[in-house]
Amino acid sequence: MEQKDWDRSTANMNDEPSDIEFINVTKLYDDVVALDNTNLKIARSSFHSLLGPSGCGKTTSLRLIAGFEQPTSGDVRHKGASMVGIPAYKRPVNMVFQHYAPFPHLNVEENISYGPRQRSPRLPKQEIKKQVGEMLELVRLPGFQKRRIWQLSGGQLQRIVLARALINRPAVLLLDEPLAALDRKLRREMQMELQSLQREVGITFVLVTHDQEEALSMSDTISIMRDGDIVQTGSPTELYDTPVDRYVADFVGESNFFSGAVSTADSTRATIETKTGILLTAPYPEGGQHLAQGQHGAIAVRPEMVQIWPAAHAKPQGVDISIKGRITNRIYLGHQAEFRVVTESMGEILARIPKTAEAMSRNLAPGDAVLLGWQWDLGLAMLDG
Repeated sequence: MEQKDWDRSTANMNDEPSDIEFINVTKLYDDVVALDNTNLKIARSSFHSLLGPSGCGKTTSLRLIAGFEQPTSGDVRHKGASMVGIPAYKRPVNMVFQHYAPFPHLNVEENISYGPRQRSPRLPKQEIKKQVGEMLELVRLPGFQKRRIWQLSGGQLQRIVLARALINRPAVLLLDEPLAALDRKLRREMQMELQSLQREVGITFVLVTHDQEEALSMSDTISIMRDGDIVQTGSPTELYDTPVDRYVADFVGESNFFSGAVSTADSTRATIETKTGILLTAPYPEGGQHLAQGQHGAIAVRPEMVQIWPAAHAKPQGVDISIKGRITNRIYLGHQAEFRVVTESMGEILARIPKTAEAMSRNLAPGDAVLLGWQWDLGLAMLDG
């Protein structure tokens, strides 16, 4: 398929502020609040993920975009135009479900061409065949037209379902955890394939997932959801490096959290005192809440920011704090080593050391006495809870 076909289908979208927009959207199921006055903007031609635990409202959001549900209040817009009241079949979107649901009695060509064959007036048969061939080229399965569904692997089936959705030329493609049923290696391969496919066709992809690694690896932007609302939206780098609160820091990646009362605070950073009397200082994340003296705060430190070295060695330069501990677990992951260390003053601390920087830690093993430390500016100060 030629790129110009997609360019025509998304013409003038540069003039619009967003492809998809929620304005104060609330969705109720009887007394259950699925979405609570939610606002969201998804940029044109982006790969956007809705990330959160079960029950946070991400699938409801996807169904509102698709038209399978209508908001109780608020507005859902596409390219600035309200979609409220417009049925799913009239919306410029298509959806790929977690359970692919191919038609088992139809071959690959018949599955992919199902949408065009339902149009009125119907396209000529040769034009439909041509479009099916283009879709199979796009998903890198040329020549699969006559294959039966049971002859396909999981990854091939996933691509066929994508082709079935894309042949309808949607402006937005919705993906409801489409990789959940695949094994880890195949899922990783399909993550890269989906990312490449989105860039190739140039339309907006909206993915729902509870898998943080999947969202971080595929997305241009991510919205973190909790209890029917969006806590933070940003690029993967922004969410990982500058989470606005403990919920985001805990959900995106892993962090060591050290809680205590705020002893001093200003406009840029805060110092907390733990229950054991340890003073820890860190800056606020960009966009995060500033703390005040007496509040209950937390310092979050990513495991890769923590250094580890034998207890007998001197503290390395540039480390602001050192804490005694003993290794309980060492996990070798090839590209890095992970250490779990129990300390008397600060509980369990997790450290990850990349293979390129493991000289000090190479011979450390469970039971060894060690020191842990980090630079103050590599942590983040935030409200606890």
